[in-house]
Amino acid sequence: MKAGIHPNYKMVQVTCACGNSFETGSVKKEIRVETCSECHPFYTGRQKFAEAGGRVDRFNKKYGIKTEQPQQ
Repeated sequence: MKAGIHPNYKMVQVTCACGNSFETGSVKKEIRVETCSECHPFYTGRQKFAEAGGRVDRFNKKYGIKTEQPQQ
């Protein structure tokens, strides 16, 4: 390996949005992630539901589509 051309590899703290943190090696000073193995649905088996924010309703209203109510 040539001297002086490689980035400085060091141990850094990775922080998740859920509050979990762990240490890993990187060339960055710190790493912030949105999803980690403690909160990801694939690893935990728990499903997170993302809020659609009424997108379907806005689409239907924009294009004048009337939704039918189920008969009881």
